[in-house]
Amino acid sequence: MEHLLTRADQPAPARGAWRVKRAWPRWLRYTLPGSWVALLLACLSFTPSLLPRTGPFQGFVSGLSAAIGYGLGCLGAWLWREFAPRPARAPRPRAWRAFLVTGCVALVGSLLLGWHWQQRIRELMGMPLASGAGYLLAPFVGAVVFFLFIALGRGLRAVYRGLDARLAKHIGPRAARATSGLAVVVFTALVASGVLWDGLIGMADRTLEVRDLTTDKGVVPPRTALRSGGPGSRVTWDSLGREGRNFVGRGPSVDELSRFHGAPVKEPIRAYAGYASAPDAEGRARLAVDDLERAGGFDRAYLLVVTTTGSGWVVPGAVDAFEYLAGGDSAIVAMQYSHLWSWLSVLVDQQRARESGRALFDEVYERWSRLPPDHRPKLLVFGESLGSYGGETAFSGERDLANRTDGVLFVGPPNFNTLYREFTDHRDAGSPEVEPVYRDGRIVRFSRRPGKDIPPASAPWGDSRVLYLLHPSDPITWWSPRLLVKRPDWLREPRGDDVLGEMVWIPFVTFWQVTADLPLGMEVPAGYGHVYTGEHVDGWAALLRPEGWTADKTARLRELLLAAARQSGQ
Repeated sequence: MEHLLTRADQPAPARGAWRVKRAWPRWLRYTLPGSWVALLLACLSFTPSLLPRTGPFQGFVSGLSAAIGYGLGCLGAWLWREFAPRPARAPRPRAWRAFLVTGCVALVGSLLLGWHWQQRIRELMGMPLASGAGYLLAPFVGAVVFFLFIALGRGLRAVYRGLDARLAKHIGPRAARATSGLAVVVFTALVASGVLWDGLIGMADRTLEVRDLTTDKGVVPPRTALRSGGPGSRVTWDSLGREGRNFVGRGPSVDELSRFHGAPVKEPIRAYAGYASAPDAEGRARLAVDDLERAGGFDRAYLLVVTTTGSGWVVPGAVDAFEYLAGGDSAIVAMQYSHLWSWLSVLVDQQRARESGRALFDEVYERWSRLPPDHRPKLLVFGESLGSYGGETAFSGERDLANRTDGVLFVGPPNFNTLYREFTDHRDAGSPEVEPVYRDGRIVRFSRRPGKDIPPASAPWGDSRVLYLLHPSDPITWWSPRLLVKRPDWLREPRGDDVLGEMVWIPFVTFWQVTADLPLGMEVPAGYGHVYTGEHVDGWAALLRPEGWTADKTARLRELLLAAARQSGQ
């Protein structure tokens, strides 16, 4: 396999030494150190992670892992030669033969083990088993991805060398190298400082903004004055955006609520401000609360402040469950702060989520606190995914949450949530990270299965309650840059019931595995990953405790919302 060698690995042979034959084109030649590390990371990419993958997606992950490994291997070999110091030596043919034999055996073994683990993850989550033929696409997709990324890297290197060569003709070789090196440093600084990254994200945001010009089939302007965009509303229908129109144009009707309760109920109020409704977060918050007040939201028994996720999405199962438990005597207010997909917003849109969550709650609280105490609705807060991050930012700690609200439900919190991390890092001794207990659960509690007793079940829980719902298999909750170099407690302690025991922490690898799980969080059944449909019912039942509510009603409502989610494809 000597034809695989690069020029860097081929010093001029001494007299009588074996010579390298160059039978293949240069773009098909690879270094041996880079190839070994690429093989290692490709094999490790098949180890079990949190969520099941299709064959093509696994191939993408493996190919990208191998490309990263190749770059790391080449970098390590270069550093070794620089510090040794010694020149590059061309590997002998038997070294490449050993690599090929080892690589074939390792990849086949990893593919089979990966297939076995993927099937077991699907069984844990009640998903149908995947096709073996589809999984066989993984190595082919992986090879294509690997070659493309290596070609991209070599193309960038060629551009750098071309720039260096051109500059050398005019300013000399040393100045050319310095200038080319400076250009690389400047480019890296631009990326690191976010100039280019923010530009790309901004472009994506503007591209996805086009979606706000569309409306889902069957969603029409409300005919009631109790919804934003309806008669008398201070928010125009067109400015609500796609998700805002879905929020005010859907939800349980007063007839559906009455049938469920077996008695007449009030029609719920929903207020919303879209990204185009006002120029900034404070303006949108003020407009949304103005519309809430116009519709009579402060005269209801329950008032819910929602921080949306990503593109302004209000989780239908969460707000529908709230209105059912409140018997329609409720008002909900929310606003949009972004156009990006939810999983991407978790990575790049934290600032706007923070501003939005704080602005909306502060605006509501200011007007709510001016009401006579005996005429105030019960004030609650909800946030899911990045919405929980935005919802947290209005509060300084557990006492602030209890003093200024009557209940808080945060679902699927990202790992970087400030209060979530505070409560989890300072949890009571002996409680696991996947379901921590904080200060005997006096105010803040956590549940991975809210239909069961919420620990600590035997301890008293105050009137103002804060509840976090989280799944052991939710990558949004467990993704963190710390996974690169530190084993987390949730992989040190016994695994959650929906995570394979074979999942272990591997430096660098686990971070990329969980990162790859992020876009898959919503592709699993309810009760797993980042899908909490139906569980909001149990969460609200634990917080609101409405008079006459029973476990049978909880079960009926959960099935009703799950059926609605299946029908709508959510």
